[in-house]
Amino acid sequence: MNYILRRLLHIIPVLFGVTLLTFSMLHLIPGDPAQILAGPDASASDIMALRQQMGLDRPLAVQYVDYLKGLAQGDLGRSMSTRRPVLDELMDRFPNTLILAVAGVGVAVLLGIPIGVLAAIRARTMVDHAAMVLALLGISAPAFWLGFILMMVFSVHLGWFPSAGYRSWGHLVLPAFTLGTGAMAIVARMTRSSLLEVLNQDYVRTARAKGLHEVLVIAKHALRNALIPTTTVVGLSFGSLLGGAVLTEMVFAWPGLGRLIVYSIGIRDLPVIQGAVLLLALTFVLVNLGVDLLYGLIDPRVRRE
Repeated sequence: MNYILRRLLHIIPVLFGVTLLTFSMLHLIPGDPAQILAGPDASASDIMALRQQMGLDRPLAVQYVDYLKGLAQGDLGRSMSTRRPVLDELMDRFPNTLILAVAGVGVAVLLGIPIGVLAAIRARTMVDHAAMVLALLGISAPAFWLGFILMMVFSVHLGWFPSAGYRSWGHLVLPAFTLGTGAMAIVARMTRSSLLEVLNQDYVRTARAKGLHEVLVIAKHALRNALIPTTTVVGLSFGSLLGGAVLTEMVFAWPGLGRLIVYSIGIRDLPVIQGAVLLLALTFVLVNLGVDLLYGLIDPRVRRE
């Protein structure tokens, strides 16, 4: 419990750094949010009044301090374009991105681990080479290219899945596979590497010498220890999928946080961008904490420490 509390306290400086970097970078980008929102036909007085209304006429340090004060009270501000609370805007989209990221990780785990295990137990054979080539293609394929290919094949020509939007679980299949393919390749390669190392350990040779079936040796003795580094990769992949879902959401018109960020950047809606980045950072940190705690379930030595 003390370990969990210490890790939770470490989140505070991390989030503070995220807010500082995000705030600084957004205000370094050329362009006036008030002028963009006011439109090309707005007069200078209208733009100035809008800047005062949004608080953009104050010094940056004052704006940042006011933002931190609101953040400490759970107030992320209001969207410059819709005037809705930023938290409401994020909560409308974040569950969809979370569903997509979880589905992408599911694809990575359900396909990557079996491919990695198969490559390890058939090391230096055609099966191993084919699996690693498949993993290399998965890492190399850009999300926007793979998404269009899957859409053309499975939506346009075969008609198996919907091509865009999110109205049913069928809409989730192609985006999840597109998002999870890169992570699947990484999981497969890590599982293969870890399992090959574990299969050469003394306790595995002892289990084989006792006459245990090879399936039991791998599933009960070798794979559990081999999955420890894979767990780290899966946890990091989940965080990267949350932030990297932007291209997939744009290709499949997925109503998630990524599309909201892209739209907000286009109109310079600073509170929404800052809130979205902060939410993604918090989720990433919490996922890493969950992965660390999961180590204890996989490896009893970590639990004792």
